[in-house]
Amino acid sequence: MRPNILLIMTDQQRGDCLSVEGHPVLLTPNMDSIAAQGVRFDRCYSTCPVCIPARRSLLSGQYPDTHGIVGYYQQAEWDASISLPTALKNVGYHTYLVGRDMHQFPQNKRYGYDHTVSYPDYCEWLNERLTYTTYEPSGHYYASGVMHNDRTARPWPHDESLHYTNWTVNEAQRFLQNRDPSCPYFLTVSFLAPHPPLIPPAFYMERYMRTGVPDPVIGEWAKAPAAGGKGSRPDSAEVCLSGEELLSCRSAYYGLINHIDDQLSRLLKSVEADGADNTIIIFTSDHGEMLGDHYLFRKSVPYEPSVRVPLFISAPPRYGISKGQVISKPVSLEDIMPTILDLSGVEIPNTVEGSSLLPLMREEEISWRSCVHIEHGEGTGSFQPHNTLTDGIEKYIWFVRSGEEQFFDLRTDPQECRNLIDSEQYREAVAGWRRKLIAKLRDRPERFTDGETLISGRPYPAFIERHN
Repeated sequence: MRPNILLIMTDQQRGDCLSVEGHPVLLTPNMDSIAAQGVRFDRCYSTCPVCIPARRSLLSGQYPDTHGIVGYYQQAEWDASISLPTALKNVGYHTYLVGRDMHQFPQNKRYGYDHTVSYPDYCEWLNERLTYTTYEPSGHYYASGVMHNDRTARPWPHDESLHYTNWTVNEAQRFLQNRDPSCPYFLTVSFLAPHPPLIPPAFYMERYMRTGVPDPVIGEWAKAPAAGGKGSRPDSAEVCLSGEELLSCRSAYYGLINHIDDQLSRLLKSVEADGADNTIIIFTSDHGEMLGDHYLFRKSVPYEPSVRVPLFISAPPRYGISKGQVISKPVSLEDIMPTILDLSGVEIPNTVEGSSLLPLMREEEISWRSCVHIEHGEGTGSFQPHNTLTDGIEKYIWFVRSGEEQFFDLRTDPQECRNLIDSEQYREAVAGWRRKLIAKLRDRPERFTDGETLISGRPYPAFIERHN
């Protein structure tokens, strides 16, 4: 009997924004419970930390180097026959997505899902329940003036039941109630939050305004924006959060996560009623959020708040997986597709580059990758494209445009405050990581290396036709 599969995906959730990770104020009991009932991977990375390539990697099991999207590029259509939903549909799964779409091109292409219910459907539903005098082309969800990538925040101005997060769970429950019971399902429940707009229901924002929020982490190497950030646009990637702006921004971000967590209680109870003894649950996010750390906001950069994401997997007892494990091997979103297929008894296509996590979850002695390669091509403004290697213990960063390097020892400096690139103590370690990156980039079409050295200043577009 093939298992049902529930993939829960948030957008832009940091790997440390969970109670189970020891967060000082954030409450996430339902997310934590998924980890407690299964396995938590505490070194899971997004290999290109921005929505489109990260979700493409999850759906295809391919690294950015292969699928070619190495930045925010919106017009790359690809072959749906190699997607995770297609592989499951081909063996009889009912494949369904609710909530935030997977941000692929074109928007209405389902990429193997039998049906999707997403933001346009939510807008139509919301429009029937609200009367507006303000025209907002992005939909009423954005009509408060707090927008897509802004650090500004305010409470959701309507009844909580109308929030996008609530609607997403409503639609998931509707699917579970009405699904075809004669076949297994693959249900993706995709939340837009905590991606901006930072507009949680008032209760959740006020909770963290009361508790207070941690101050941003500022590394010795970090540079404050000009004029202390004064005069910068609300969606600027360079910030200097303090005072009321810091409190409201982080309170809203934490509030969005806490709100999702409470709504997950409804979803998980529906799954239990439908048959939890035959259901695999995966919880993850596409990338993180800097949230003011090191004077940075949004994602794309190579630091832990941007690149490390949650990954929990729970499975029925017949899989022989001990509950409550924490696995610290370096894993990535590309591993989710082969893991789901392995758990479901479905052959893993040869187009998949990630590896099944099932042997690790069964505590088998296997050879595993030594590190994860993270990259991001050209962005906007002063963004520095980068190539990064990490094993979750050490991290080596090479900024392509300038040639600047950074090296962090995450064992002693998990918040990446001290750049050790010039430390004599780490000279050999740095040289070893640099050699690894040269080997990794040797065949890249951008010609980042001559085989001996890294060559800075090379063009690094967000999309290049590659060998896919």
